[in-house]
Amino acid sequence: LFLEGCSSCHGIAAQGTDNGPTLIGVGAAAVHFQVATGRMPLANPGAQAPQKTRDYSETEIAAMASYIASLAPGPAIPTAEDLDWADADTAEGGELFRANCSQCHQAAGRGGALSEGKYAPNLMDATPQEVYEAMLTGPQNMPVFADSTLPTEDKQAIINYIETLKTSDDPGGWALGRFGPVTEGLFMWIGGLLLVVACAIWIGAKVR
Repeated sequence: LFLEGCSSCHGIAAQGTDNGPTLIGVGAAAVHFQVATGRMPLANPGAQAPQKTRDYSETEIAAMASYIASLAPGPAIPTAEDLDWADADTAEGGELFRANCSQCHQAAGRGGALSEGKYAPNLMDATPQEVYEAMLTGPQNMPVFADSTLPTEDKQAIINYIETLKTSDDPGGWALGRFGPVTEGLFMWIGGLLLVVACAIWIGAKVR
């Protein structure tokens, strides 16, 4: 599978080429994240590999991840125990997310633009395993949050916070995509201007 689908960019021995980085030492978690989300194989070169429908089954992805893991030590695919986030502290997860992730992914996890055509993806469709593996391996422009930086408990808390965001209500009214004060301010400006125009038309009609 690796020779057929990956070696043209990453090299026969996964040593890397001008078209793709080395995979020596990236670990099974990086392979699973990139291939399971459809980011790899990359269809066309660009500023960032977009998420798309994956080309391989879970069994095939596990086989490729196992092969890459056999070449050199690297982060392993998280276990069911690692992904057991149900009892994690949501409030602590929110604090950790805002301190480490919100600068790029936005406070509500809806993603945001970066420089040179790059972007931080929306996390609302990401699975807990994808989020954990992203923190563990630092794909694309994301820094690596190894266990020495963010222990397993902290990763679980962040996942709990993200999962809570997916199902939380908006008691204050329209969420407006939860994109923050810029979106809300633009909405109010447009709404206010339309109201002023409507009032002007109504006054003009009354005068005539």
